[in-house]
Amino acid sequence: MTRVLFPAIVIIPVVLAVLGGRTISAQDKYTVQVPDGLAFSEFRGYENWQTIAISQSGDLIEVILGNSTIIDAYRAGVPGNGQPFPDGSKMTKIHWNAKKSAEAPAPTLVPDSLHGSW
Repeated sequence: MTRVLFPAIVIIPVVLAVLGGRTISAQDKYTVQVPDGLAFSEFRGYENWQTIAISQSGDLIEVILGNSTIIDAYRAGVPGNGQPFPDGSKMTKIHWNAKKSAEAPAPTLVPDSLHGSW
């Protein structure tokens, strides 16, 4: 009984510390804020937003993402129908440095390291 109890006493706190550390680090990115401006927490969940546009500019690959509110507005014809975007509409632009794909048969650029987002 002592042999089973000792590993459990050692393993459980380690697992809890690792999982707790991941939770804290995930929360930390949402504490970033531009002085007197937007907070990263206002874009919570952007990882699941839909793509509005993709472009390549020099050695950067750029994507514009939108939340479900702005995607629904686009589908309804905004802004071409003269209506304003509804409250809660959000979009963000993310830049990646480009690199040549190792798998593509022709020279193709693919996202590499994150360059910046806003």
